[in-house]
Amino acid sequence: MGSWGRLLLAPVVLLAGCTAAGAPATPATPAASAPTGCAARVEEGRLPDWADAGFSGDARAPHVFGARGEIVAVLFGQPLAVGRTAGPSNKILWVARPAATPSPDPSAPATLVITATLDGTTTRVTREVAGGPGPSIVDVPRAGCWHLELRWSGRTDTMDLVYVAA
Repeated sequence: MGSWGRLLLAPVVLLAGCTAAGAPATPATPAASAPTGCAARVEEGRLPDWADAGFSGDARAPHVFGARGEIVAVLFGQPLAVGRTAGPSNKILWVARPAATPSPDPSAPATLVITATLDGTTTRVTREVAGGPGPSIVDVPRAGCWHLELRWSGRTDTMDLVYVAA
């Protein structure tokens, strides 16, 4: 075989050595109820017009949008923390986008129900904000990324929030 043949054969041999024989390895997957990855993205800019009622001037505050854009969490205790003994609490103002149409289920409770799951685990907590979106203190038992399922007045949205150790 000439020098060009050996040169082209070398990468093939190297690649063959990197390929496992038999069935490919299957990575371990977390339980279906334990999503992984954190999409928390805290915005620092101006609040959307539909969420700035009660604020004066240039309404800027740390906030996180729901994945569907139906709700925004305005964070007053940024960063959110677990085990905080001093300083601001984990105050979150929940502001729902005005509904384009009447609630799909007028009998649905207005209470904002937050089901939070710690990323990569099955640790789950439920918190409620009576009366629907509004001011709240939302504490969780451990630091990490929390996936939130939000339900209120027949509407839903999701978001991720990160809590740090105090």
